Amino acid sequence: MKKIGITGQKGFVGSHLYNTLGLRPGEFERIDFQKNYFEDSEKLDEFVAQCDVIVHLSAMNRHPDPEVIYSTNIELVKRLIASLERTGSKAHVMISSSTQEEKNNLYGKSKREGREALVKWASENGGKITGLIIPNVYGAFGKPFYNSFIATFCHQLTHGETPTIADDGEVKLIYVQELVDTIVNEIREGNSKPEFLIEATATKKVSEVLTLLNDYKTKYFDAGEIPVICDLFEHNLFNTFRSYIDHKKHYPVKFTQHSDSRGAFVEIIRLGIGGQCSFSTSKPGITRGNHFHTRKIERFAVIKGKARIQLRKIDSDEILNFYLDGSEPAYVDMPVWYTHNIKNTGEEELYTIFWISEPYNAEDADTYFVEV
Repeated sequence: MKKIGITGQKGFVGSHLYNTLGLRPGEFERIDFQKNYFEDSEKLDEFVAQCDVIVHLSAMNRHPDPEVIYSTNIELVKRLIASLERTGSKAHVMISSSTQEEKNNLYGKSKREGREALVKWASENGGKITGLIIPNVYGAFGKPFYNSFIATFCHQLTHGETPTIADDGEVKLIYVQELVDTIVNEIREGNSKPEFLIEATATKKVSEVLTLLNDYKTKYFDAGEIPVICDLFEHNLFNTFRSYIDHKKHYPVKFTQHSDSRGAFVEIIRLGIGGQCSFSTSKPGITRGNHFHTRKIERFAVIKGKARIQLRKIDSDEILNFYLDGSEPAYVDMPVWYTHNIKNTGEEELYTIFWISEPYNAEDADTYFVEV
């Protein structure tokens, strides 16, 4: 079982990689890393000495002064190399670099020189090095105004702001989970690749992306409709958009009821895609769920009885509680990487309608059981 450490473990890519490795406990052991280790050589050495693989993701991406970006990123690599040498490590070190290596800016220069310094360490000390040259990364939980323009646009559209385009150029993109899967495969292979160019999985103009996000805002955020999703990029972009919704304020969303002398009619979901729709009855006190998905889109709609729906991001202790009552039918959608459940809190049977974007496939269930 390989022992994996990730500098920048709590950052955008780092948290996705850390959580994904946690889905394979029989294959990988995660060695915890804290940001302050770079300020404490003893703690850093203790971390480095335990690792078979170190994925170096700690870096500064943005700062008003480019010189600060350059000096910070170079210093982090120097401290890592010093620790590798002090501990006599033969680890496989993977460093995240950027396609901006080719550009004439200090950020790109810091990434190139950092990668080259680790290549030199590996050749002189019998270690292994993989230099991950990565295109623009987008995905759930990216930091707006920092990680990517997509993170910024998603945040703005879900928080009452209006995005603007500064430069409508073509951008090469990779979804964070696609990047993480590539890194995991490289960890498994264990080969040195000093300059490993990771291919983009989509190339889009900024305006193309904003058009799609505006559509998600109008149809999904404002009206609750699952929009038309034409390909994997749009599926990933939609899940990215959903991650920026303030769930505490947005849910539960009450349905519109159309009532007459016969009773009431409620539209549960309007779809631009297919999927699987089902319903359940739950006896008082019964809890269903306690699992999460990494790609599926899912809706819980309570139509009779009383329920509590709980959500918790799997690397967080905060539990979100939503109380629904069939007398005012409502729904909650499940974000990716949030474990969730539903409990009958009433005295009568609970009726719930479930919709999920994929029919269940036991060989690729994308369902991971974790207690909320």
